[in-house]
Amino acid sequence: MSPRQDRDPGWRRRPAPDLEQFETLARAAYDAMPEEFRGLCGNLIIHVADKAEPEILKEMGIADPLELTGLFEGVAMTEAGVSDPYQYPNHVHLYRLPILAEWRERGDISLKHLIAHVLVHEIGHHFGLSDADMHKIEESAT
Repeated sequence: MSPRQDRDPGWRRRPAPDLEQFETLARAAYDAMPEEFRGLCGNLIIHVADKAEPEILKEMGIADPLELTGLFEGVAMTEAGVSDPYQYPNHVHLYRLPILAEWRERGDISLKHLIAHVLVHEIGHHFGLSDADMHKIEESAT
């Protein structure tokens, strides 16, 4: 099913998913990704918040909080060494309000697909994956 086909045309009449529902969508998108990709992530923790903290936006030079849909924090498994001290789990932060704003503005993609897209890109760029590789991963997750 294409991203356009599984989009619900009645979304404007429904309330936006709350944080808990959004987190469920994010977890389902992550679980649908190929095992090889998830294996790169280590013990990944997915956080969902309405928007990024003001300190993060300031550090990244972003004035509008709706411009940041996600953020990866962690160390790529390919960069971690055996002699490295204990590494904290990798984290992906997904920001619900910016993702919902992009989804509504675009109108040509399902929310499920957009969440998968943000997850794959936050993780994939960190691991040095090409856009073509990330596209293949997204397609398998939606």
